[in-house]
Formats: sequence, C-alpha cells, structure tokens
Amino acid sequence: MPKHVDHEGRRRLIAEAVCRLADERGLEGVTLRDVAARAQVSMGAVQRCFSTKEEMLDFALGHVGERIGERVRARLVRSPAQSAGTALGHAATEISLLREEHRAQARVWLAFVAQAVVSEPLAATLKTNYAALEQTFTRLVAEALEDVADAAGAVTEAGDRAAAEPLDPRREARALLALADGLTTHVLIGHLAPQEAHDVLHAHLGALWERAAH
Repeated sequence: MPKHVDHEGRRRLIAEAVCRLADERGLEGVTLRDVAARAQVSMGAVQRCFSTKEEMLDFALGHVGERIGERVRARLVRSPAQSAGTALGHAATEISLLREEHRAQARVWLAFVAQAVVSEPLAATLKTNYAALEQTFTRLVAEALEDVADAAGAVTEAGDRAAAEPLDPRREARALLALADGLTTHVLIGHLAPQEAHDVLHAHLGALWERAAH
C-alpha cells in the first residue's frame, strides 16, 4: 500500500525549517535545498508541498502569524475574569514579542516584514494578519473605554465633567499596534531593554485610560 503522507503536517514542518533558517541568516539566505536539509525531507517533498519559493515563504509567514495569534488568544482565555484594559495590556505585550523566549520569533517576523516591502504576496498576508489583530484590539479598546467611562461617571456627576471628544477605538487600536511593532524593533537592535519597552507600552496604555476618564 502507498505510504500515507500528512501533507499539511509536512507543510508546517517545512515552515518551521524556514523560520529557523530565517532566524539564523535572514530570508535572503533561505534556499529550497537548505530548507529540505533542515526539515530532513527531500527536495522533491518540498517541491510537492510548494510550487515556488515565494509560496513557501508566504505559507511560513502565515504560520508565524497563526502562532502569535494563538498565543494572544490563549493569554486572554487564561484570565476570563480580567478587565478589558488588563486583557488589552496582555495582548499588546504578547504581540510586541518583548520576552527573551520570543526573541527568535521577533527576528523572524521582522525578516518577513522587510521582505514584504518588495513582495506583494507577503504584504497581502501581513495585511490579513494585522487586520485580524486590529479587530481584536479595537474590540478590547472599546470595552475598556466603556469600563473607564462607567467608573468615572460613578465618581463624578456627569454635569460636572467637561465635555470631551469621544476616543475612537479603532484609531487607538491602530496606534497601539504600531507602537508594539516599533518596540519590537527597538528591542531587537538594542536601543531599548525589554523592560524599558514594556514600561513605554504600559505608560501609553495608562495615558489612554487617563484621557478616557476626562
């Protein structure tokens, strides 16, 4: 009988090999032959899974994005009773990849971001990943802003509070995502220590809740 091959499992195995090589030498150093050797499969197996190197890289990028998204969702599920503001802080910390155990993943992610500037398929995959994160962050920001407004209203009579323009959850979510991305880069190149980046991120969130309360 012909040997059964887990096609999707092999594609993920190859994607992991791509990520390890990208971490070591950047995407420019990733070749089909090296990927096959690292994944311990034949060149033919790689070519049966992916018709081109671009297709292989695109799948690997989606694989990295899924892993980061899964970690964000797992962090939120672990503490279902937490406030929306706390959940947002945890999620932002996860996607910033500031912890030492996520440093390799941060290097791989930024290698793909750099390549996406000259690759439309990679750029399209990145935009899909960012859109999903933006949706999650927008929901959490909206919920957190409601919590802050309710708490402020319980302390101060509405008539005594100065009218302020409502904050836009989507705009704030986009700003937070951009900040998280920037902090990843600053930590990787050594401009900021991880704790310094963490402090910047949470100072931004603190200022957001302060603005929401007034």
